[in-house]
Amino acid sequence: MAQTAAKKVTNGVNVAALLEAREALRKAPEAAKFTWRASCKWKNGTHSRTKVKGFHGLGAEQKHKTEFTFEADHPEIFASEDIGATPVEFVLVGLASCLTAGVAAVAQNRGIQLRSVEAQLEGSMDIQGILGIDSDVRNGYDDVKVTFNIDADASQKEIEALVAQSQKRSAVFDIVTNPTNVTVEVHKR
Repeated sequence: MAQTAAKKVTNGVNVAALLEAREALRKAPEAAKFTWRASCKWKNGTHSRTKVKGFHGLGAEQKHKTEFTFEADHPEIFASEDIGATPVEFVLVGLASCLTAGVAAVAQNRGIQLRSVEAQLEGSMDIQGILGIDSDVRNGYDDVKVTFNIDADASQKEIEALVAQSQKRSAVFDIVTNPTNVTVEVHKR
């Protein structure tokens, strides 16, 4: 559904600025290389606190407006304090947030007015692997299911296209569905 002059789409995404940034980065590809950071400290038991503040991008150090703090723990059924979401739940949070933001951005760019977007995510996991019961069972998710409920001024086909484009451009969807090189270094204090 194309945006008409009589109807203004207000999904809260500044598409013009995004398109200008894309064009600027196309001309200066080195500025498009970002390094995201998180700093985690163990608190007690399985509880940890992770903070996110600075990152590198556009060729310089950058900062969020505020430092964000995330509490992680495990549920009481694992003899933990249940002070925060589990790390595997944070993966679902990241995926849900990235895909949902993408739906809003694509809808704004395509002139589709959203009324509501809800995503339900489920990740299936056999914890025998992480508990060391069965070394043939993987430690991570066996599968993740994302279900969107979207109310918009668009057909079912147009809404499906929004979600497909969001998947195509989602960094977290890519991270979850493709191998990523992870290097672990250990330093004794």
